[in-house]
Amino acid sequence: MTEVTTLDGRGTPAARPARRRLSWSWLGLLPFFLFSIAFMLVPVAFLVVGSLQTSKGALTLQNYADLTRPDIVSAYGSSLEISAVTAIGGGIFGFLLAYAVILGGLPRFLRPALMTFSGVASNFAGVPLAIAFIFTLGLQGMVTSLLKTVGFDIYRGGFSLYTKVGLELVYMYFQFPLMVLIIAPALDGLKRDWREPAANMGATSGQYGRYLALPILMPSLFGTIILLFGNAFGAQATAFQLTGGTINLVTIVIGAQIRGDVLHNPGLGYAMAMGMVAIMGVSIALYSLLQRRAERWLR
Repeated sequence: MTEVTTLDGRGTPAARPARRRLSWSWLGLLPFFLFSIAFMLVPVAFLVVGSLQTSKGALTLQNYADLTRPDIVSAYGSSLEISAVTAIGGGIFGFLLAYAVILGGLPRFLRPALMTFSGVASNFAGVPLAIAFIFTLGLQGMVTSLLKTVGFDIYRGGFSLYTKVGLELVYMYFQFPLMVLIIAPALDGLKRDWREPAANMGATSGQYGRYLALPILMPSLFGTIILLFGNAFGAQATAFQLTGGTINLVTIVIGAQIRGDVLHNPGLGYAMAMGMVAIMGVSIALYSLLQRRAERWLR
């Protein structure tokens, strides 16, 4: 059989297209894909199947219908309220703190100290955090006892660590450091790429903040607050250890439905978990959208 040679416009043999080889770099993504399948896709599929079954394994939609029960709606409402309050509060406080250290002209040594603390505090959650606050602001906590010695009893004044307000205070401990860690790169980019050019062109501080800094930072601010919302919405161990389950949160109710002795309906627990997955999915989608908009300014 005669091989046909293809000629280009000048009459010379055209070069054959190079064969595309599969890059070995894809092997680096294999652990990520395996982790995603094992800890995201498989659990979600398990929740979907479990939420559509009764305790005897029969197919049903009653579990999703039960999500409209007053106690379930109240649990979602409490979780959404606490998440929104701590996300907004932690976002504002964390942003002001990061802005003061990065752009506020404070001494340089404060930034490494703040970033180190934020890195530790943002991961200090769960049972250890609850115990730390009980030892600090509990009925017999260190700060509570010190305040009593000067004649001020915070519990007689109406404060209680074991209420919704106390839980929001505890959540703030890991919310605002997370805000500092995430918003710091955006503030660095703002300082590096926009502040000096604006000053060179004669913009005042008010004009710079109103027409440049605020519009550029808005997507990052809202995106990070949404991320903080999702971070608080999925918390369970801190609330359970601190309050013993007395606050009606969706994560605590799910645990009671799946493992409880009295409230034992795994299908309803799985349906509630699917509701959480939907809320978290919307939060992640909004965060990703806002981050893409923020990156256009900071490229």
